[in-house]
Amino acid sequence: MMKSTQQPVLPRMDLRAVLPIALVCVLMSATRATAQQPQSPSAPVDAQSVRSAAEAYAASAQRGADPRQAPRSKPGALTLQQAIDQAKAKNPTILAAEENLRAVRGQEIQAAVRANPYFTLYGTDVTENESASNPYNYSAQFSRLFERGQKRRWRMDDAKATSAQTEAQLNDQIRQTVLAVKQAFTKMLVAKEALELSTATLKDYRHEVEIGQDRYKAGDLAKLDYERLDLQLSSFESDQSNDIVTLQQASYQLQTLLGIDKPSDQFDVAGEVIPPVLAETKDSLEQKAIAARPDFAAAGFAVNAADANYKLAVANGTTDPTAEVEFDRAGTENTVGFSVNIPLRLFDRNQGNKQTAKFQASSARFTLAAARNQVTSDVDQAWVSYTEARRLSDRFSDRYLDESHDVLNISQYAFEHGGLTLIDYLDALREFRSSTTDALTAYQNTWLAIHQLSAASATELLP
Repeated sequence: MMKSTQQPVLPRMDLRAVLPIALVCVLMSATRATAQQPQSPSAPVDAQSVRSAAEAYAASAQRGADPRQAPRSKPGALTLQQAIDQAKAKNPTILAAEENLRAVRGQEIQAAVRANPYFTLYGTDVTENESASNPYNYSAQFSRLFERGQKRRWRMDDAKATSAQTEAQLNDQIRQTVLAVKQAFTKMLVAKEALELSTATLKDYRHEVEIGQDRYKAGDLAKLDYERLDLQLSSFESDQSNDIVTLQQASYQLQTLLGIDKPSDQFDVAGEVIPPVLAETKDSLEQKAIAARPDFAAAGFAVNAADANYKLAVANGTTDPTAEVEFDRAGTENTVGFSVNIPLRLFDRNQGNKQTAKFQASSARFTLAAARNQVTSDVDQAWVSYTEARRLSDRFSDRYLDESHDVLNISQYAFEHGGLTLIDYLDALREFRSSTTDALTAYQNTWLAIHQLSAASATELLP
């Protein structure tokens, strides 16, 4: 029943249009009854009392399928918060992002290490004695590279900024996954409600067909009208079949997001169909989004990493000397020496990497500005979707659903008592089905808009 995404078609037949027909029907019933009983001059048939009786019938008739009622749930059904908690703990995409963060943090350790020193030991003519013309010779050398330009500091800053960026990306992955879970949960909940409504409506209509069959056998209903009445049964059966498929697909999608290896047909969720009213304002949500959106934070950490990378590129253009000390023993003589190795940066001063890092830092700042604009735009778009969806769902809850129930109940009563044609009754039935479907669509769209607004502002809006 949740197939249409077009603007809902509101009921065209209102209670005032159907009420006269019901009055005629009641009058006809009253006439038949009085024709079989002695007439009493003290008990005339009053039109006002008949009108009141018809209105009372519409008010007291069984409401039937109502999308405002929460669907029934199996024992152990998950609530929305339970589904979110399970997804955070078991969703493979989130777990993979967490492992990636641990891997990136390992680079912080590597960035902090210093250059290793070198120790060299060698000997020549070791078989000769000390009195030979070329006596044995042993040499021990110790050398180390000394970094200049604070290279280690900038490496550490770059690694820390990259880790912070990766952590923000993990939080954004969680945000996106939670949004997907909320959307899948809502679709499954609405699909459950749609299936319950289509099943209840099918049961009621089958009863109506049985009444029509009895009227046909009694000669009170033409064969053509009965067959047209029976033919409509296929539409209700098709609605039920489509809702079963929609519910199963929504269930499997939600279970996949929760990290369940093999989806089960016994999986169930519990929740309300009527969406809540939000107390937040658009301006407050925009401010919260700027402060809390992890993708915007990741863009800020990317700027820090780019700045540190540029400083590291400049530092890599400086000269790093290598100092060495040496101890030699040749025969009976001991000597000590040293050396300093200084590369001459006459040609390669890391110019290309400096320029690349400079423009990368500038690009990161433009990306940060774009991310901020996108955050504000996301909140604004989600807010528009919520306000419009909220307005329409409220109209269905407060007006259209009650009207469609009244129209159908009176039309059904009038048709069963011969006061309404089959065409008019089927029109009322189609309008009832349309308003019920449109109401569920409005409720679902409102829920989805709330979830989108919550994700856009990085704020939990549900109580």
